[in-house]
Amino acid sequence: MPQQWPASDIAKLILEGFDDYREHFRQITNGARVRFEQAQWQEIQQASAARINLYEEKVAEVTELLRQAHADEVLLDVSQWPLVKSAYIALIDLRFDDELAETWFNSIFCGLFKHDQISDGCMFIHTTRPALRVNERAPQVRQYHPQGDLETALRQLFEDYRFEVPYEDLERDLGHVLSQLRQNLPDWVCKDPELCIELFASRLYRNKGAYVVGRIFTRDEQWPLVIPFLHREGQGIQVDALITDEAEVSIIFSFTRSYFMVRVGYPAEFIGFLRRIMPGKHIAELYTSIGFYKHGKSEFYRALINHLANVDDKFIMAPGVRGMVMSVFTLPGFNTVFKIIKDRFSPSKNVDRATVLEKYRMVKSVDRVGRMADTQEFADFRFPLSKFDPECLAELLEVAPSTVQVEGDVVLVRHCWTERRMTPLNIYLEHANEAQVRDALEEYGLAIKQLAAANIFPGDMLLKNFGVTRHGRVVFYDYDEICYLTEVNFRKIPEARYPEDEMSSEPWYSVGPLDVFPEEFPPFLFVDIRQRRLFNQLHGDLFTAEYWQGLQAAIREGKVIDVFPYRRKGDAV
Repeated sequence: MPQQWPASDIAKLILEGFDDYREHFRQITNGARVRFEQAQWQEIQQASAARINLYEEKVAEVTELLRQAHADEVLLDVSQWPLVKSAYIALIDLRFDDELAETWFNSIFCGLFKHDQISDGCMFIHTTRPALRVNERAPQVRQYHPQGDLETALRQLFEDYRFEVPYEDLERDLGHVLSQLRQNLPDWVCKDPELCIELFASRLYRNKGAYVVGRIFTRDEQWPLVIPFLHREGQGIQVDALITDEAEVSIIFSFTRSYFMVRVGYPAEFIGFLRRIMPGKHIAELYTSIGFYKHGKSEFYRALINHLANVDDKFIMAPGVRGMVMSVFTLPGFNTVFKIIKDRFSPSKNVDRATVLEKYRMVKSVDRVGRMADTQEFADFRFPLSKFDPECLAELLEVAPSTVQVEGDVVLVRHCWTERRMTPLNIYLEHANEAQVRDALEEYGLAIKQLAAANIFPGDMLLKNFGVTRHGRVVFYDYDEICYLTEVNFRKIPEARYPEDEMSSEPWYSVGPLDVFPEEFPPFLFVDIRQRRLFNQLHGDLFTAEYWQGLQAAIREGKVIDVFPYRRKGDAV
């Protein structure tokens, strides 16, 4: 070993790589306003995917630079990495994006070493950042004090958040917002002299929308406030809604949505601001919602190990029909499922492990339009053996012995995905009343249609592959057969040539590997004839090849179809 091990040099190179990543992240993010103003809808989708891929690309660059700068016998001496960590802490100590810098360090370490060398001495399993650091700087907000004149305050708000593209009809939108505020809030609030409207200074952008986010508060109460803007090409900017309900705002920031683009110099400030508005949201989900999904993963992991250390909770198999490709287990007190790939698939599944990996990773970069659960991928999870229900562990060891192994008093899970836990739709329907069944089937059809509008075909659309969230939304979560809608060949079943054709157990027509016949959906999706008939009333167009072919044509023409994460003006409640 060299006389002076280069801990400071390695730490400096890691931090320089982090700054390079942050600069490229900013460049992509800061272009969001221009893309919105110029209605560059396809470019928005491309930028979103590029920003997601950026992290791994930059981690790979830095690990390669480290290998070029230092011999392996030096760089890969894990016993010296506590020195690198100490040097790195000194470098990031006065920064206000230090929590992200810690996660970056972890990613570099994991890129160099095997996961069995992970320890808190060498990396940041637990954060070293002061818990109150976010309070040292006030978030960048704008405040409006109506003092009884709400219209004037809103007029100033619209002026401050004006775009380069003019408003289509400011007076109309101002009237709508005033009316909705008065409908949504108690009568006395709008007249309270201490009423304050507080908004984050930067707009948030996602898909075809721009959002102003903040809150309305008095001395004793507060309500979230979200104002979405749309750009109607050739018409101008218009206000599309006004949201003051915490549950609806939570849906906008849901784990089923693409990530926002928002200019934030110090993300922890903005996360603190969002937590005041949505106290029920976990910090991991909020970081992920603005594109820092790797740090969201760090916060999730810390919450998980804290839960295991402090709660008497054991892993059990997740309720529902056992999967043919994935095995799913959960912690009853932790709102997450853990999904592992089985060693052997059901014969009816024409996929392999590599294909499943590809499909699940694809979900990260596509527009999930509020209808697909976000996932986090983990390698080499180590859990205490005592935290597993014996039946659960026995099943995992049986179906996935290459992934789940017992090492002494530890269970090693070599690879898994985590997803938010939901009630499987088939189980939900078994216990639902008539109104709930109708609402759930309406949501189920909307989920399929909105995924299709985003160029996603679920493949296996069985009820068991969809879940119901706490807000009653139906979300798809089984990805081993998804593909782009434009890859599928939707066909109408040809007329039978002879009466005997219809009696045959084999089709009288050729069927290609990508052929799909929507006429076959009803009996395939619904065993319950009443549910089948009701769904046909609600979404019978899904059973026609013409419906799907029309969507494909629109997508191939470059149209980006609108899918809104909130109730719009005039929508039914």
